[in-house]
Amino acid sequence: MAKKIAMLIGVSEYGADIPPLSSALNDVAAMERVLQNPNLGNFTQVERLLNPDSVAMRIAIQKLFKNAGKEDLLLFFFSGHGITNDDNHLYLATCNTAKDNFEATAVDANFIQIQSKNCYSKRQVLILDACYSGAFANGWHKKSIGVDIKKQLGAEGRVVLTSSGATQTSFAQDGATLSLYTQYLVEGIETGAADNDGDSKIYVQELHAYAKAKVQAVKPRMTPDIILDREGYDILLAYAPKNPEAEYRQLVEQYAQNGELGEFAFLVLTPKRKSLRITDTKAKEIETEVLEPFRRRLANLQSYKQAFAEVVEQKYPLDEHILNILKDYQQDVLGLKDEDVASIQLEIKSVKEAEYQIQKQREKEEYANNLRLYEREFTKAVQSQYPLDEYARNRLKQLHQSLGLKNEHIKRVEEIILTPIEKTEKLRKELEKEEYQKQIQIQKQQKAERWQRQREAEASEQLRKQQEAEKNKFGYELKTFQFELRMVDTSAREIGRITKSAEYFPEDLANGVFLEMISIPGGTFIMGSLSCEGDDDERPQHQVTVSPFFMGKYPITQLQWRTVAALPQVQQSLHPNPSKFKGANLPVENVSWYEAVEFCARLSMKTGRKYRLPSEAEWEYACRGGTTTSFHFGETITSDLINCSGSDTYSVEPKSRFPKETTNVGYFEVANAFGLYDMHGLVWEWCADPWHNHYHGAPTNGSIWEDGGDQHRRVLRGGAWNFSAELCRSASRSWNEADGGLRICGFRVVLSV
Repeated sequence: MAKKIAMLIGVSEYGADIPPLSSALNDVAAMERVLQNPNLGNFTQVERLLNPDSVAMRIAIQKLFKNAGKEDLLLFFFSGHGITNDDNHLYLATCNTAKDNFEATAVDANFIQIQSKNCYSKRQVLILDACYSGAFANGWHKKSIGVDIKKQLGAEGRVVLTSSGATQTSFAQDGATLSLYTQYLVEGIETGAADNDGDSKIYVQELHAYAKAKVQAVKPRMTPDIILDREGYDILLAYAPKNPEAEYRQLVEQYAQNGELGEFAFLVLTPKRKSLRITDTKAKEIETEVLEPFRRRLANLQSYKQAFAEVVEQKYPLDEHILNILKDYQQDVLGLKDEDVASIQLEIKSVKEAEYQIQKQREKEEYANNLRLYEREFTKAVQSQYPLDEYARNRLKQLHQSLGLKNEHIKRVEEIILTPIEKTEKLRKELEKEEYQKQIQIQKQQKAERWQRQREAEASEQLRKQQEAEKNKFGYELKTFQFELRMVDTSAREIGRITKSAEYFPEDLANGVFLEMISIPGGTFIMGSLSCEGDDDERPQHQVTVSPFFMGKYPITQLQWRTVAALPQVQQSLHPNPSKFKGANLPVENVSWYEAVEFCARLSMKTGRKYRLPSEAEWEYACRGGTTTSFHFGETITSDLINCSGSDTYSVEPKSRFPKETTNVGYFEVANAFGLYDMHGLVWEWCADPWHNHYHGAPTNGSIWEDGGDQHRRVLRGGAWNFSAELCRSASRSWNEADGGLRICGFRVVLSV
């Protein structure tokens, strides 16, 4: 005859460094009560084992599975600590298990699996109410209970219930008699609440589903699980009590919503009490038991809110250490998910954040005032004595330390004040070296003459090839010139030179003055900078496809400017000589965007071709010349490559001396792969586009971005002689008022194909 046999093991006391569990023995007593009850579990044999050592526990487990018959129903229940090793392998702790020897003194979960698989009984229920009990599923077929399960009483198989997922602890309850999972297993049987379909039978999967829902109502992060030996298998475990109280409880379970019973629910519940002859006191007791999990969860949320508010009040902003403690309290103690506490954190932090920002603003203003005070004192000191002696230096150092100023801010203030003084001092010393100055001038003149001879040789070669070249669609014969492409590494060491050639045509401006227009092939490139380089206005990076066009080989020179400025006016007048630095082959500067547009309009009227300023995308595409590095010749610069400020180095290159004024166009004899010169440094170059603070929504076809933006501000690209190398990168951007002209603002023109 088939028997129903249960082995209940509870361990409440342990060895060193493992805390006791007050609920474990109570769990065993509660399970024993419902299983032995002839109207509920009706088990014929229920044995319990309390606080066994590892040997006694193994013997009891082996005896349970070894002595069972094929038709017997076995139930194994364990309440106590579960421990996993580094491989996530589960051990059940015994009374002689200590933290540093658990693998030798605890019962290996694999031992239980082996005994279960070798058992004659084909109906087995294993219940583990232990920390990390979900790890017991390793190597077993696992099936969610969220399927339509066909009950097959007597079919072969086993069912394992675990109180927590494989990576979770099983949460204890403060001040509770039973552990959370066991409480609702017992409640589901004893009250009949687990009888989901009302057939008066409680199957294992019905019981687990009820307990899981109740557990997660209290602590959402705790995820009890079920392991089925085969799909669709289920075991009849107990019978639901049939009495008025059980019927009333089912109604309360049905009508409860989010832990509350609305007033409309009592339209049914109140008369039902009378028909079932249940006292108001008993009915209230049943309602409290049903709603208790939800109310405990609300209590946990309130506990977290109080703790979070206290921490924020003591220290804000919260550092990583405090956040980690709060996270452990939220998850491991209260069992709450991140989404459960998100609104609490937002409510409390929003008020504190406003106070914090006000305080930061006050500190910022106070710091600015202190910095201005230091600036005044430093100015007085250097006006009365330069260079400063040791006494003055020490006094200023004490002042900046007492004001709490950062060294980098002090350095910047001193640099701004000392720069004109140092320039004056330097000029005085240079005037004393008249012979040295003469030599420098001679070298400059020689270099200019070499450059001029090279230009004349190029012009002669262009004239020779003019008759042989094919005419382009503008009626000009394209000519070819050769140049040397140089590449450097991050230390500015040259790593290669390549001889290349490019096609161009000379536009005759008048009186023997020509404008050389380089043919730029179309192509696709990535515009902008990565997050590790440059500013936010250079992002996001995006792909742009550019059509072929012509671009000026050099920035517009002062001679070219004067020649075009003499042509008839289109919209506005042009000053024939606006530049601060004077020289025919120096780049024109100190011109506004509107004046650059007027230059293009006059040139277009003279030639019959539509000259214009480049779009920002065309400019960067032309500057890069097919490269993706910071500069078209590599990752850094030197004074042999471009004309910019030498105040700071860009990478790990040696610090260089730069001219600190504009130089003739092409002076550095360094072109990019398209044959364009002076794309980095020298003068900022106007582009046609209005200014946008980012590239979100930027066109991808290389056209001028006219939509939106600040129409009164126009884009500048390329950097200038008095700007740092950082601002001379291919992707660097800046702007100026469209009607403003500075000695840093020049331009070059383009012509669409």
